[in-house]
Amino acid sequence: MTAPTPDAAGRLTVVLGITGGIAAYKAVGVARAFVVAGHDVHIVATDGALRFVGRPTLEAISRNPVHTDLYEGVAEVRHVALGQRADLIVIAPATAHTVASLAAGLAGDLLGTTVLASSAPLVIAPAMHTEMWEHPATVANIATLRSRGVTIVGPESGRLTGSDAGPGRMAEPEMIVEAALAIVGPRDLVGRSILISAGGTREPLDPVRFLGNRSSGRQGVALARAALARGATVTLVAAHLEVDAPAGATVIEVGTAAELQAAMRDHAAQADTVIMSAAVADFRPVSVADGKIKKDAVGETLSLSLERTPDVLAGLAAARRPGQSIIGFAAETERDDERLLQIGAEKARRKGVDLLVVNRVGWSEGFGSSTNSVMVLDGAGSVVARTEGDKTSVAHRILDLLAQPRIP
Repeated sequence: MTAPTPDAAGRLTVVLGITGGIAAYKAVGVARAFVVAGHDVHIVATDGALRFVGRPTLEAISRNPVHTDLYEGVAEVRHVALGQRADLIVIAPATAHTVASLAAGLAGDLLGTTVLASSAPLVIAPAMHTEMWEHPATVANIATLRSRGVTIVGPESGRLTGSDAGPGRMAEPEMIVEAALAIVGPRDLVGRSILISAGGTREPLDPVRFLGNRSSGRQGVALARAALARGATVTLVAAHLEVDAPAGATVIEVGTAAELQAAMRDHAAQADTVIMSAAVADFRPVSVADGKIKKDAVGETLSLSLERTPDVLAGLAAARRPGQSIIGFAAETERDDERLLQIGAEKARRKGVDLLVVNRVGWSEGFGSSTNSVMVLDGAGSVVARTEGDKTSVAHRILDLLAQPRIP
């Protein structure tokens, strides 16, 4: 996902995809809300959508021609041009068929090619019968789209077609537009260069096994996406991510703590801000076996000799250049809130960071989940913010603090 580039008046180029469900009539309200907000709206409608809403209505509301045919405008390569120009893509309604096509990356119509040809933020508003929404295939497809950073708005529970009622009703136009514009967010990081680490390092025992952690990299990737959306140039040092890195970021893949340290050190000098969200192994084996360790050869127990890995965060803070800000993360299992704050404050002071994001982790929270709950401490150990929610919203709250005068 690349950062939106509004014109001098703050106007975005919005592609509104409309697909063939009865809720297509509500897409007129979505188009109108974007136009009233001052944005340039280009509608891509499927053939099914035009069976529910007429082209003249959509063109009158959007003030632009409606695009439908994959083979029209071939000279200007319209099937990719729309996606390349888009600052934001919204699909409302998104039928079960559309959700499945998006998850599979299909490009059988103009809407599909437009989405695949774009790195703009994608927002979809599903609308379908309850049984379709709850079908395992749809559940899996929605999970796939979420993992790629697609924003899902709704659906809501309520009256559906005929006498049916339940979850599957498309969200109201105002809600869809509000959610979409919130993702685009402020452009307060234009001109800032941000270096972010994400994921979890792995320290090999032998060619087969390693010591690692359960970090998925979701929070770091969310930070990268959010920073891109707010105009920053982003370099992402990625350690074994379980989610896709955002398009638009320069990605450097690493494996071990030493590799991550080297990558962060090499790129930190050019960054205005360094965010260390990766979970770095604290220890590594003193020696690594050349071949697979055989259990028959070691007996009933295996003793490992471990050594400390470098403190990457403290090293970056100590080597910071004037005006550079350093943000660290601390994942702790402490259950007592007061003690958790104490641990975080001690670590913030010891590491020498500008901000420390402290989050509680455990068997079922923190690592690998789609949500997070954090408190943010300043370098002296005082709480400056508390926030919780999906990892994208947490990322934006952290970046809100970065944009404030307290952080260089």
